[in-house]
This record gives sequence, structure tokens and C-alpha cells, in this order.
Amino acid sequence: MTIKMGIAVLSGLLTLPLAAQAQGVIGGSERGAAEGGAAAGPVGAVVGGVVGGVTGGVTGVLGADEGPRFHDYVVRTHRSSYRYAEPVEVGAVLPEEGVTYYEVPPEYHVAPAYRYTIINDRTVLVDPRSRRVIQVID
Repeated sequence: MTIKMGIAVLSGLLTLPLAAQAQGVIGGSERGAAEGGAAAGPVGAVVGGVVGGVTGGVTGVLGADEGPRFHDYVVRTHRSSYRYAEPVEVGAVLPEEGVTYYEVPPEYHVAPAYRYTIINDRTVLVDPRSRRVIQVID
């Protein structure tokens, strides 16, 4: 396992100059680490961060430049907020009942399988199959 992680990190470092030209390397690393950590703990966070950085953020979620614009879109649509007792954070699994999911317009370049919803007055991207929060948009 340690060898595989070392190879992944080394591969990421060797390809970083190419990835630096891609938009969203830092955001991709952060999102990859968050998603990997939610899925597989610390090792998943390390590998997810490297992979997310190398792919330049092509994880299907909103980039840092799109987040505020998307948030403004959501505010203009006046969707109602679901009250949730747990913390609203990446990796949280939403309840089966009561949450309404909405399609993300194509101009935001989010993975087609993801949806958004409003939880405790916060906009979140969700994988509706697992009901897992993928990204919190502030």
C-alpha cells in the first residue's frame, strides 16, 4: 500500500508542470483530497489530492471561479431550504426523504449525474444515487 501511494505521489510530481497549465490545479487538489478522504480516509485523501491536482480539477464539481456565479444563480431561482440536523460538509449523506434535487445548468460544467440542493440555507452539490454531498458552495 505504501509503495502504491509513493508511486501515485511521484507520478503526480512528475506530471505537475503539465498539469500547471490546466485551469484549477489547486481546486482540483483540494476537491480530490476531500473526496478521497471521505471515501478512503487519509490514504484516499493523499491519492485524491494528487489525482485531483494532476487532472486540473476535472472531478465534475464547480471550480473556484464558477462557485460564486453558481451561488448567484441559485439565489435567483428561490429554491426552498431543507433543514438538516447534521453538519453540512463534503461526505455527509443526506436523508432519503424530503430533500429535493435540481439539475445543474450545463454552462456550469458539472458532471451530469450530480444535482444541487439547498441544505440549511447552503447550496450543495450532491450525488443523488448515494445522497452524498460532493461540494459545499459558499
